[in-house]
Amino acid sequence: MFSSIAPLARLNPFYAPHFQLVQDGVRKRPEPAEAPSTRRSLAAASAAEEYSCEYGSLKFYALCGFGGVLSCGLTHTAVVPLDLVKCRMQVDPQKYKSIFNGFSVTVKEDGVRGLAKGWAPTFIGYSMQGLCKFGFYEVFKILYGNMLGEENAYLWRTSLYLAASASAEFFADIALAPMEAAKVRIQTQPGYANTLRQAVPKMFGEEGIWAFYKGVAPLWMRQIPYTMMKFACFERTVEALYKYVVPKPRSECSKGEQLVVTFIAGYIAGVFCAIVSHPADSVVSVLNKEKGSSASQVLMRLGFKGVWKGLFARIIMIGTLTALQWFIYDSVKVYFRLPRPPPPEMPESLKKKLGLTQ
Repeated sequence: MFSSIAPLARLNPFYAPHFQLVQDGVRKRPEPAEAPSTRRSLAAASAAEEYSCEYGSLKFYALCGFGGVLSCGLTHTAVVPLDLVKCRMQVDPQKYKSIFNGFSVTVKEDGVRGLAKGWAPTFIGYSMQGLCKFGFYEVFKILYGNMLGEENAYLWRTSLYLAASASAEFFADIALAPMEAAKVRIQTQPGYANTLRQAVPKMFGEEGIWAFYKGVAPLWMRQIPYTMMKFACFERTVEALYKYVVPKPRSECSKGEQLVVTFIAGYIAGVFCAIVSHPADSVVSVLNKEKGSSASQVLMRLGFKGVWKGLFARIIMIGTLTALQWFIYDSVKVYFRLPRPPPPEMPESLKKKLGLTQ
C-alpha cells in the first residue's frame, strides 16, 4: 500500500516539498546558461542536503510512525496519575468528588505509588496507538489529497484533514483497545490487579478475548471525534497563526520558533478535543469497569449530567497532552530532517480561475 502511494505523493505539488533550489524561503533562479539536466541535478542535490528522505517515501512514513510512538506513549504515561483520578471520578463520583479530593483519597488508600497504577498498559497501548494514528494520518492525507487533486485538496482541506484523521484513528483504536481495557480495570477496580501481568490472564480467564475488545466501539466513539478535532483544528490553527499572529512568514522563522507555534496550536486543539470526546470517555471508563454492560446501557444510566463528570480534569490533561504530542512529533521531524510542508497556499491555477491574478 505504501509503495503505491509514494509516487503519487511526488506528483502532488500541493503536498510534496519543493525540491527546487530553495534557501531560507527564497527560490533561486538558475543561470540562463545552465542546461536542464544540470539544473535537475543541482535541485536534487539541494533537496538531498535539506531532507533525509522524500515526502511520501517508506522511510518518511516509518519515521512519522516513530514520532507518533514517542509523542503518544511518553505523554500519556506522564499523566497517568491525573488519568487515574479522572477515571475514578467517572466510575465512582460519590467517593472521588473532585480532582484534589480524588488525589487525596487515592494517596491515603494506596500511597503515592498508587498514583502510577496502570502505567504499563498506558505506555504500551498508547505507543501502538500513536504509531498508527500519526503514521496512517500521513498516509491517508497524501492518498486522499491525490484523489481530490491539487485545487480541490486546497478548497476542501479541512474535510481532507477530517477524513484522513478519522481513517487513521479507526486502525489506531484497534491497536489501543486491549491495553486500554486492562488499564481501566487496574485503575478503577481496587484489588482486581496491580500490574499488567496480573490483569491480562485474569481478564482472559473471565471473559476470553472479548474482554480486550468489548470497548473498541466506545473507543471509536471517543477517539475518532477527538482525533478529527485534534488534527483538523491543529492544521487550521497553525495556518491561522502564521497568517494573522506570527509577524513573519514561516520560512523566515527558526526551527525553535516554528516549534513554539506548534505547541500553541496543539494546546488550542487539545481543549476542543477534550470537550468533544469527554462523554464517550466517561462511557468507556464505566464500561471497562463493569461486566455484562453495553455502551447504550451505561449511557442511559449516566445521563446527560453524568457523562460530563471529570471534564475539567480532562481539559487540563488533554490540552497539555495534545500540545506536547504535537511538539514531540514535530521535533522528531526536525531532528530526522523530514519534509515539513508549509501551511497550504492557494494554487496559481485556482487563483487564475477565481480572477485573483492577472
